[in-house]
Amino acid sequence: MPEIESGRVGRVLPGRGAAAVRTLILAGTALLLTACGQREAADATGDRAGAPEPGPPLPIVRVQDVNQVRLGQAVYQRHCSVCHGPDGRGQPGDWRVRGPDGRYPPPPLDDSAHAWHHPTAELRRLIAQGVPGSAMPAWQGRLSEGEIEAVVAYIKSLWSDPVYAVWYDIERRALEN
Repeated sequence: MPEIESGRVGRVLPGRGAAAVRTLILAGTALLLTACGQREAADATGDRAGAPEPGPPLPIVRVQDVNQVRLGQAVYQRHCSVCHGPDGRGQPGDWRVRGPDGRYPPPPLDDSAHAWHHPTAELRRLIAQGVPGSAMPAWQGRLSEGEIEAVVAYIKSLWSDPVYAVWYDIERRALEN
């Protein structure tokens, strides 16, 4: 699980510390203020030729409520770990191969499977409604909405930074639609 301090959970891409985060925040703020000033000037004159070209995206900084992640971990351990493994890594064997009953085993929820391919709303829906024809039960009515949200937060905390960055883009696009 990620480092937990001061009531928040946060990770930056590997090799970055608190000083790097502060630098990124300051640089991002300066870039935003500069871009806003140039846009306002360009909008006033109708001339967009001086507008800056978009640069590379800033690293994704994760910030999650530590209490929500802890609650999610506790709910996960109580209800989900028997199928998805104690650390979200799944059970021994290949989750992509059907079992004798014709069903696929429950997938890992870490980077090694596909949970990170789904935006938050879909993860909540899958937990609440289950997956017909699979071993995944519907948890709606058995878990509160807050517990479901917490489990989703815990699952996201299992993902590496590169996978989280890809998921973040999936989430962003889903929210735009």
